[in-house]
Amino acid sequence: MSFWDEWPKRRKRYPTSPFEEIDEIIQEMFKELHETFPKEFVKERRLSDGSTMKILDPIVYGYSMTIGPDGTPVIREFGHVRPAKSRARLIGPKSEEQIEPLIEVTSGEKSIQVVAEIPGVDKNDIKLNATEDTLVISVDAEKRKYYKEIELPEKANSKSAKTSYRNGVLEVTFDKLKREAQKGEHIRIE
Repeated sequence: MSFWDEWPKRRKRYPTSPFEEIDEIIQEMFKELHETFPKEFVKERRLSDGSTMKILDPIVYGYSMTIGPDGTPVIREFGHVRPAKSRARLIGPKSEEQIEPLIEVTSGEKSIQVVAEIPGVDKNDIKLNATEDTLVISVDAEKRKYYKEIELPEKANSKSAKTSYRNGVLEVTFDKLKREAQKGEHIRIE
């Protein structure tokens, strides 16, 4: 039975307008969210008049979806909050100290480009480590911490990396690793 099917029965029990009832439902949802919310996101700030105010730190969670070089969808999560679920319902968010940045990986004809959104940090705080198969981005700044290990779609020449960081967006471009055709070896028959 839907909300709208039950509403006439509720209306008789609660002589309020539907907007007041919706407001009560929303208030209950916020109360439940407040009880299950990770305490490390709630900070108290002392105001100039001596009173305190509770504020929330930024909460980041999302996903991006692209099509990989082989035509299959690639779904990547990002952020530092993950939904924690029980069998019955959402328990509340689980936080992680490090934010997983939003990443986009594109493979061109001769190069591989990785674009990562890591706002609020100085470029000197960004550490990159690359192999033929992976790129690791890490930031351990005072205000923000980021970490992401990215599996590259093809072999990359890590020594050819070119980088730029502007307005919170990091771009790393690699040349694809050239595979030389193996020359056959002559095998003598004995």
